[in-house]
Amino acid sequence: MKIDFTGKQAVVTGGANGIGLACAQALAESGACVWIFDLPAEEPEKVARTLGGRGAAVDVTDPESLRSGFQQVIDSGGSLDVVVANAGTVMPAKLLSTTDEAWERTLKVNLTGAFLTVREAAAVMTRQRRGAIVVTASTNSFDGEGDLTAYNASKAGLLGLVHTAANELGPYQVRINAVCPGLIRTRLTQSHFSNPELLKDYFRHIPLGRGGEPSEVGNAVAFLASDAASFITGTTLVVDGGQMATKFGPWDEAIADFSGDRWVLR
Repeated sequence: MKIDFTGKQAVVTGGANGIGLACAQALAESGACVWIFDLPAEEPEKVARTLGGRGAAVDVTDPESLRSGFQQVIDSGGSLDVVVANAGTVMPAKLLSTTDEAWERTLKVNLTGAFLTVREAAAVMTRQRRGAIVVTASTNSFDGEGDLTAYNASKAGLLGLVHTAANELGPYQVRINAVCPGLIRTRLTQSHFSNPELLKDYFRHIPLGRGGEPSEVGNAVAFLASDAASFITGTTLVVDGGQMATKFGPWDEAIADFSGDRWVLR
């Protein structure tokens, strides 16, 4: 099976770093002309040039900013074939310490931003009668990890967006799916990966015994966006090393050692 985006145009929001950048890299390596949308401080144009792509300063919470970004893509020629709604934020706090501002900001970026992105993409793709959208949700779309009330609610909401959009966009041959990463090594999670004791306990419950890399999520997104997934829409692909499949993980000191940042059988 070959994933080939030659001649296709893709947009990745929040694409200047972390999982978004990995998605942009995976698409570009498969031949896509990639546009990175991100905040000005993230220098999306500069990052996109490293991939042979193009960038635009876009705030996904601002409908006019998004509309302007997509218009740049359309004006550049070609079609809009792939959109990855990836931009997100997290503001950890316990339920009783979650401020109105933190709640509203988290939902505005993670949920409203994705909705606005999907709506803009769908407006173009339904006219074309083709296209693929992938939304970055999370394993937190399903569980209630502590200190993340707003984040968990926003990520759970994304699945409702994906399911409904799949129903409405399917007749236009526009597909939409979600990827649900577990703990992935990114700028936002660096504090976790810098704490061996935390990782040792956390990774006990992951069958593969480790965290994920951004490229592993990028590859999953490229698959969902590709023709190899042509009969897949309205679903989620969990990229978590098996964490959500288990209740109690397989790792303990009787059979394995924690080495570096992963569990390894003796």
